[in-house]
Amino acid sequence: MRYARSVAHARSFTAAARAHGITQPALSNAVAKLEERLGVQMFERSTRGVRLTAEAASLLPLIDTALSALDAITAEARRLTNTEAPRIHLGVSPLISPDLVARAFSAVRQLPVPGELVLREANMADLHEALGEGDLDIILVPSVNPLPRFEHRIIHSERVVVIDTHAQDPSALDLSDTADAQFILVPDACGLTRFTHQLFRDHDLPLRAYPGEAASYQVLEQWVGLGLGAAILPESKLSATGLTARPLLDDGLPVELFYEAVWDPTSRYVADLNQIVTVLSDN
Repeated sequence: MRYARSVAHARSFTAAARAHGITQPALSNAVAKLEERLGVQMFERSTRGVRLTAEAASLLPLIDTALSALDAITAEARRLTNTEAPRIHLGVSPLISPDLVARAFSAVRQLPVPGELVLREANMADLHEALGEGDLDIILVPSVNPLPRFEHRIIHSERVVVIDTHAQDPSALDLSDTADAQFILVPDACGLTRFTHQLFRDHDLPLRAYPGEAASYQVLEQWVGLGLGAAILPESKLSATGLTARPLLDDGLPVELFYEAVWDPTSRYVADLNQIVTVLSDN
């Protein structure tokens, strides 16, 4: 069931197998056995990828419920046999705001057995690798990368803005009106550049990128101030530079960057992680 759910999320047998650390034939055989036992076909393969059947669309919510129940049993058993204070290793993208990190610290202190939070900030690739290897228990990242093996939950969102030295009017700007602008990007490490590319691609809009890259959000704003181009930033990353920040809209609605918590449902701390994520989601 876990393999099938991963295929459904990744829309790829190969990506799902890679996420679970097994070969693609082994995962395909396991899914085939599940389909045989259930008596339904869950996936259809084509040159364009993997498509869910109608039966799979109906079964996947039940699979999610079943796996959550199994994980809850395991988590409760571990909680009953382990009364030591948990040490939660949390990884965060540089895009994550200090307020969200502070809420995570508070959530760890609110656990049934108050724990310790060990914090690590790193780029997205390093966070994904550390989570997969068990060096991190949970990560807080922009919701831009599929990680089919893990649990995901959206915990926060914030509006994004466009800064441009030529803009004098702080009124909102529609995404469709940005096609002629040149945007300065940062290296594809924190999730912001991937979010920007996905945003324009999903709306079939061209993204004109400045040929260089800014190493930080501060440099990004400095380069905008020099007139090298415009930039898209979440509101929390704006500094007091004097640049005009215009809220970005999509058909009249604010464009938002979503953040998610990602964790391993088989972690020994899964009960604590679920509670931490619930606290983060409720704020």
